[in-house]
Amino acid sequence: MTSDHMKTRQTPAEPDRPHHAYREVTDARGRVYRVGETDRDILGHSRKLMVYLPWVSMMAISVSEYAYGSAEDTLSAAHGWTQSDTFWILSVWIFFQAGIAFPAGWLRERGLLTARRAMYIGAAMCLLGFLALSHLRDVLPAIVGFGVVGGVGSGLIYATCINMVGKWFPERRGAKTGFVNGGFAYGSLPFIFIFNYAFDTGDYHRVLDLIGCYVLIVVAVCAFFFQDPPKNWWPAEVTPPTGPGSGTGSGTGAASLAKNPPAVRQFTPKEAVRTGMLPLMWVMVVMTAGVSIFGISFQVDFAKEVGFGPLVAASSMGVMAVINGIGRAVVGWLSDLWGRRTTLVFVIVVLGLAQFGVIWAGEAKNQWLFLFFAFLSGFGGGAFYPLFAALTPDYFGENYNATNYGLVYSGKLISGLFGGGLGSMVVGAWGYDGAYALAGGVSMVAAALALLLRQPGRGDTDRVPAPAPRPAT
Repeated sequence: MTSDHMKTRQTPAEPDRPHHAYREVTDARGRVYRVGETDRDILGHSRKLMVYLPWVSMMAISVSEYAYGSAEDTLSAAHGWTQSDTFWILSVWIFFQAGIAFPAGWLRERGLLTARRAMYIGAAMCLLGFLALSHLRDVLPAIVGFGVVGGVGSGLIYATCINMVGKWFPERRGAKTGFVNGGFAYGSLPFIFIFNYAFDTGDYHRVLDLIGCYVLIVVAVCAFFFQDPPKNWWPAEVTPPTGPGSGTGSGTGAASLAKNPPAVRQFTPKEAVRTGMLPLMWVMVVMTAGVSIFGISFQVDFAKEVGFGPLVAASSMGVMAVINGIGRAVVGWLSDLWGRRTTLVFVIVVLGLAQFGVIWAGEAKNQWLFLFFAFLSGFGGGAFYPLFAALTPDYFGENYNATNYGLVYSGKLISGLFGGGLGSMVVGAWGYDGAYALAGGVSMVAAALALLLRQPGRGDTDRVPAPAPRPAT
């Protein structure tokens, strides 16, 4: 049974625009869909812009993580840092980049931080991070400046962009989220080669300062157009899945909805944790992100150690970044066809096999084989991110997604520690072969855990926590 309630609204951001009627349709499970308003009614233009602008912003901030490994040697020589120092700077950056997602989501869902303001703040903090990396010679101030300030800034931008596209495309979030998420990897490609060929102790100040300004300008311009849809909004051209079982709708995106039905209702963070699925997803992020960060941190150094030249080392990282990004878009699209869980298992298995392949290529001293497994490692090492980003609202709904996904993504907090800093200790104790073998094993365990995922409340035997009581109005 469904029920319709007619309401009208005035778009807050544009008071001069006319009122737009909408209906709130409630399905048999109690989930509400707000239908009737088009994207142009709310934004004044197509919602496609809410894909392209986050994508451009993600490309801008990708330099901080995916090109950092290519800059480490010059930074060490310029500032007198050890290899361990540079690894811990990146580890702290990853810790705060992931850690800010949950508190930022909490602030956004309570109306204390708009998407636009989060982007502006993040852009300014990214600039400060690059200035710190450029001008602070002591490692502790550099950790605070780039690792803490720059990490928080990048995290604000990352979380805002991922949540934005998921809210505007609830019926096709796999492909759209994957496309946006991909920019976070291949956007770094020009900077990987800049850091390998045009970055030395004579010009590093200028290069880092200019990169910081580039990030600030690009993100700030994109942020000006950011706007969230109303809560429970559903695209007017897509029939909401309110029929028996509430599994699929009709119209654009119906095939994706059949494989990835929307959440049975809107779960608060506490309710999502109590289902057991959110903690399981968190553990999987810890494991898979740790393996991915390990590869980002050590692939160039491993290539150089086994005797490959700087072109192969740089190219392997460039291949990883490009395929990492393209892979995110491809698996997002595939997950709309295959289903999110099936695609996730496939991606994590590929990630694990790639770690063992890198060992084989190094022992064989085969450059082409090394580049091939760098290709696979890049694919697997990035593709799981948009899958978790899409799985979270698929399982727990869109209204609390900023905080729910912030909790899931916070698994990267732990990953940053053992993927970068602790990874260097494992390399020192076991060598690269032992470290890569451990990374491959961790991936396979994560793939097995992925088989346990299920959407809360969709099966007859699933137990779903009762909704939190709503305050009287």
